[in-house]
Amino acid sequence: MRGKPAPKRVIDPDPKYNSTVVAKFINTIMKSGKKTTAQNVVYGAMEIIGTKEFEDKKLVPLEVFNKAMKTIGPSVETRSRRVGGANYQIPRTVRPERRQALAFRWMIEAARKKKGKTMAEKLASELIAASQGEGDAVKKKQDVQKMAESNRAFAHFAR
Repeated sequence: MRGKPAPKRVIDPDPKYNSTVVAKFINTIMKSGKKTTAQNVVYGAMEIIGTKEFEDKKLVPLEVFNKAMKTIGPSVETRSRRVGGANYQIPRTVRPERRQALAFRWMIEAARKKKGKTMAEKLASELIAASQGEGDAVKKKQDVQKMAESNRAFAHFAR
């Protein structure tokens, strides 16, 4: 590795919720530098969440978002490693930054897969489902965790 690693950039919190996590999520949703469009999608989804009720209680958008991200983030994943001519899937713990990035990616992927609604509506429904432990993003996390669990026998190949 040449030179020194690039310094971590400090991301300013988003203007509406004053949260750096929401700001990072907006940046992840953004396509082709259209940040205003990404903000409209995320804030629209948060407004939709704010209007819904669950068990006779109003949903608080930021709490739903944080709970969904916590639910989706994997704790273990498999990494491929070549040992003696064979490739093994070795389970490894996930660093917090990667856990957050994977949660964002899976959430956006699950929302974009749905058809027939605006992106804000799809994102809102996926966030609500994920905060309750359901939805495609949670299924993706469970698949990754199962894969790591089934390859636990190869954990001794990790450094």
